[in-house]
Amino acid sequence: MAGQLYPIAGKTVLITGAARGIGYELAKRLHGRGAKVALVGLEPERLAENVRELGEERAAWFEADVTDRAALDAAVAATVERFGGIDIAVANAGIAYVGTLAGMPEEQVERVLAVNLLGVWRTDRAVVGALKCSGGYLLNIASLAALLHAPLMGPYTAAKAGVDALSDALRAELAPFGVAVGAAYFGYLDTDIVRGAYRHPAAERLNRRVPAFLREPAPVVKAIDAVERGIERRAARIWAPGWVRIAYLLRGLLQPLSERTVGGDAGELREALEVADRSADRPEDLSLGIAARALEGKREG
Repeated sequence: MAGQLYPIAGKTVLITGAARGIGYELAKRLHGRGAKVALVGLEPERLAENVRELGEERAAWFEADVTDRAALDAAVAATVERFGGIDIAVANAGIAYVGTLAGMPEEQVERVLAVNLLGVWRTDRAVVGALKCSGGYLLNIASLAALLHAPLMGPYTAAKAGVDALSDALRAELAPFGVAVGAAYFGYLDTDIVRGAYRHPAAERLNRRVPAFLREPAPVVKAIDAVERGIERRAARIWAPGWVRIAYLLRGLLQPLSERTVGGDAGELREALEVADRSADRPEDLSLGIAARALEGKREG
């Protein structure tokens, strides 16, 4: 019925990238609303601590790399076995690196695409059967980067634009089965990834030309509030902060404006790009966020 809110209490929610940041904050919010939550991620110690904090009666954790379909299938199966099904799934896991597409290591480009785009697709594939059974809601986490394609974040913007398109296609494909599909578009939030990006010397140079409202990360709670409302409405699109909705509607106009703003001083832009390329052989300067380092550790181990 139009205007009717989708209940959260009693529903089972699976969230990837749930060890920290947006993923865990969302799990806490929905658990507080009476949901059962399955936390999926790469940091088992932190995931276990999160579940202890929430209480094990309505929370469980499962270690899974979103580039590993078998691990995702196992996490989904274990969630269904534990809680009886899945009503809401949030494909949230993501990583990022700062660098130029021509200069950053190929392995970093491919890793971002593997986690942020193909990892979302694998998550969606893993949960879609359970969601068809429940007539549930699937939410893919995109980004403002899906709309505005800035330099130094090429793989990230490409992946998030892909998530935007993927979500549109899935929305049509799953509608006949009673499954609603949403995508969330977040601006710069106060997360590990954003803080890490802002500390990079190349990004610091570019940020001098960016409007103040883009430079100041918004509190994560703005995203959590928006997602909570979006889940209740089974929304096709969710924006946070609110001005991102305007960016979504005007993206055809804003991308050229963004390019002129960032590239207004060709010398300064070239200097930033050269700084990024000089840092390309120092992955400790490029890895943004604990989750990215955890993924590196799993693959090196």
